[in-house]
Amino acid sequence: MELVIVNDKHTAKQFLDVHVLLNKDIPGWVRPLDKDINAVFDTKKNKAFRHGELIRWVLKDDNGKLIGRIAAFVNKKYKSKGDTQPTGGIGFFDAINDQKAANFLFDHARDWLKERGMEAMDGPINFGERNNWWGLLVEGFHEPLYAMNFNPPYYKQLMENYGFLPFFHQHCYGRDVKERVQEKFYNRHAAMAADPAFSSSHLKKNRMEKYVKDFVHVYNKAWAGHGGNKEMGFQQAMKLFKQMKPVMDEKIIWFIYHNNEPIGAWLNLPSLNEYFKHLNGKFGPLQILKLLWLKMTRGTKTFTGILFGIVPEFQGTGADAYLVLEGGAIIQNKLKYEKYEMQWIGDFNPKMINMAEGLGTTITRRLTTYRYLFDRTKEFKRHPLL
Repeated sequence: MELVIVNDKHTAKQFLDVHVLLNKDIPGWVRPLDKDINAVFDTKKNKAFRHGELIRWVLKDDNGKLIGRIAAFVNKKYKSKGDTQPTGGIGFFDAINDQKAANFLFDHARDWLKERGMEAMDGPINFGERNNWWGLLVEGFHEPLYAMNFNPPYYKQLMENYGFLPFFHQHCYGRDVKERVQEKFYNRHAAMAADPAFSSSHLKKNRMEKYVKDFVHVYNKAWAGHGGNKEMGFQQAMKLFKQMKPVMDEKIIWFIYHNNEPIGAWLNLPSLNEYFKHLNGKFGPLQILKLLWLKMTRGTKTFTGILFGIVPEFQGTGADAYLVLEGGAIIQNKLKYEKYEMQWIGDFNPKMINMAEGLGTTITRRLTTYRYLFDRTKEFKRHPLL
């Protein structure tokens, strides 16, 4: 076997090609957009490079055939609650169903991380935000959500045979849109709706700046400081919303207010992979036209939960029920969606799991974030509960 460092356009293309070659015949697989993968490794686009470094390899057999790939990275900002050792990451792992090939990749990633002072490696994870390319798919091998890892079932054995252990499990929850939620949600909503201080609104594209400001206010109070999340600035959020705008459905993005101050946000998008699966990984002018045509003529029957949060002072007051049912009144009765699926929730977050289950959802798929300690005599500990 030959391991080749990705360091030019040719090897960068091979890094993309490996994933396609090893997954193209698996039912449910959707080719990621090339631009999304390339952006992770672009020093100008990925701010994680400010605090770290990475390396990529592709693996070939003796005949020069592509049989695997992996990336390894160090990020000084990466730390999970309870960690007592510096931990690096691996991601974008692919390999044929051969333990020697997988071990060859893992060994090189481990040694590279060791040289940089790391004492453990988590994977498969992303060099950057946790909402993208995080975790190994272990259950629910059907069409993935946008920017979600997809892999053959045998990857689980390749990782566990090497010695990786589950650091935490990631549950995705979904439900039929038209079904009623539990009765307690209606009671809580009614109590809050009777108070004129509370109001709601879905996003309006012609007033984007206002809603981006509202989102930043809620985000920085509800999410910043938890699970490694940092505060978000207005310009960063505006850039995010502008990127989403071509596929955004303003009637599935909701905000709630108390005396006109934003206290909750529920950010959803149409299931983008229902469009992107027709683009073969490309996103040039022709693909954008095709995307717009698909959006107008086909649409999507599924929408995906991206973020849901209530500011701390209104948590436990019924504001979550108010937010869900304010949006639900429109989504259930006036829109075409049939299915709803949420982004993953870590098993270390029982509050969010209880909220998801309270909505009457069921688990649609599971992913796992694994950890490998370089000192094999050290006690392994799971991610602590929040």
